[in-house]
Amino acid sequence: MIHQQKLYKRAYQLSLFTIFYNVIEGVISILMGYEDATLTLFGFGMDSFIEVMSGMGIAVMVLRIWLNPDSPKSDFEINALKITGTAFYLLSAGLLVGIIFNLLNHHKPETTLWGVVISLVSIAVMVWLMNAKKKVGKELNSAAIIADSNCTKVCVYMSLVLLASSLIYQLTGFAYADLIGTAGLIYFSITEGKEAFDKAKGKEFGCDTCID
Repeated sequence: MIHQQKLYKRAYQLSLFTIFYNVIEGVISILMGYEDATLTLFGFGMDSFIEVMSGMGIAVMVLRIWLNPDSPKSDFEINALKITGTAFYLLSAGLLVGIIFNLLNHHKPETTLWGVVISLVSIAVMVWLMNAKKKVGKELNSAAIIADSNCTKVCVYMSLVLLASSLIYQLTGFAYADLIGTAGLIYFSITEGKEAFDKAKGKEFGCDTCID
């Protein structure tokens, strides 16, 4: 029992770390994306803040399961999921408008160096976080925590998209690399938005994009 309590405490700490890390990552990404006129990096930063909202719901979920494993989802969790899903869809629409605007104005970023740096850090952190959550989830035999760890893979995928588009532009100057990367973020944002609404409806343990 004591070991189980320690594991739930660990799971809760990981969820809090997810929130605080995404706040820092979001601020830096938005500032650097705006400074360098990089739509992919700016969108990546906006995604980080949406992940903060999602992380708050996950933190409450872990705390609820910790204190009462058989309890249903709280109103806070359900509302957090709905707000998260809506935010992801709005982000997708905003990024699509950004792509169209940049295409019409033949806009190119000043540099994508910060995109390379931030994506590399994010990949390292998210892979560690994914594995740490999965380890705790398996030891607790918690399908919800394991599903959360699997869904962290989406953050890894988005970081890889940012890295690829940033590297391509930085090394080749290919004019549309940033816009292609933004299109990749739109795809994953729509995927995460759908996932959030599915979980709000009761499909708590699914993660269609993140199956092992």
